[in-house]
Amino acid sequence: MRRAALLLLPFALAGCDQANMVSQPKAKTWDSNPFFPQGQTMRHPVPGTVARASPDRPVPQPASASPALLARGQERYDVFCTPCHGGTGHGDGLIVQRGYPRPPSFHDARLRAASAAHLYDVISHGKGTMLSYAAQVPPADRWAIVAYLRALQLSQGAVLASLPAEDQAGVAAARGPDAGRGERR
Repeated sequence: MRRAALLLLPFALAGCDQANMVSQPKAKTWDSNPFFPQGQTMRHPVPGTVARASPDRPVPQPASASPALLARGQERYDVFCTPCHGGTGHGDGLIVQRGYPRPPSFHDARLRAASAAHLYDVISHGKGTMLSYAAQVPPADRWAIVAYLRALQLSQGAVLASLPAEDQAGVAAARGPDAGRGERR
């Protein structure tokens, strides 16, 4: 067995030579290349592509909140924000219940008055104990989350009496028979 291992050792060591990887023919960025019409190795990107080195290119804020945008925002909020901020945005998520510092409630006057750009910036760069979510949440989804946050703020501050009658009946049925009328939810 030892003899077979000694015989195979030179073959194994020959496979470790990096010379074939280091000295193989390859094109470098500014080299000339006869394969392409202009004779250049470096090519212009295809129109509309985004460089991987800058995935955080600015995405304009949507002009209005469509049902599809709000649905996407709710889905992304549930995935990324609920663990800390909770389902209603009061800062009572599962992680907070287990000892993590409580984030501010989205229903505080300061965050209700904050601009959408500020909320987008906090998602992008983080603030306080919140880390940046730029790597996890694409820019368009950040705007969707901001739109959903605004809808969440409106929904949590709504007075039952301000809703249409059919919505009041639906809320009352969901709350059960002991729910009071006209209270803030």
